[in-house]
Amino acid sequence: MADAFTTRVLNVASGSSERIVDLTGDCEAFLREVAAGRDGLLNVFIPHATAGVAVIETGAGSDDDLLAALHTLLPADDRWQHRHGSPGHGRDHVLPAIVPPHATLPVVNGQLELGTWQSVCLVDTNRDNPQRKVRFTFLAGS
Repeated sequence: MADAFTTRVLNVASGSSERIVDLTGDCEAFLREVAAGRDGLLNVFIPHATAGVAVIETGAGSDDDLLAALHTLLPADDRWQHRHGSPGHGRDHVLPAIVPPHATLPVVNGQLELGTWQSVCLVDTNRDNPQRKVRFTFLAGS
C-alpha cells in the first residue's frame, strides 16, 4: 500500500527566545489530509539536537511551568562542557535526553487520540536556532 506510510516536514519559526510551540493543529491538519478515516500511528520527530516534543497541557500555565522546570534542571550558565553559541547553550544539547525529540501517538478513525487537555508541542530552549523542522509521519494500520 503506497499510502500506508506518509511523511511531511513542517517549518516552524520558533524565534530567538525559549518557547513552547503548540503543534496540535498542525498534526490534525496533516491527518485530515493523509489519514482518510483510518487508524494508525502519528510520529512527530524534531530532527535537531537541541529541541524536543512534549505532550502537555498548554494555555493554563503548564507550558510556562515546563520552561521553569527546565531552567531548574538545565540552567543556562557556564557549567556545560559544550560551549559554542550563546551562554549556557550546552544545556540545549542535554534537553533531548529529558524532553525527547519524538512522540508516537494513536490515530483512530483519522483523528488524533489525545486526552482532554493534551497538546503536542515543540519544546525549544535554543535561542541560537530560530527555525525548526518538524517531521510528521502517519503509519496506517492494516
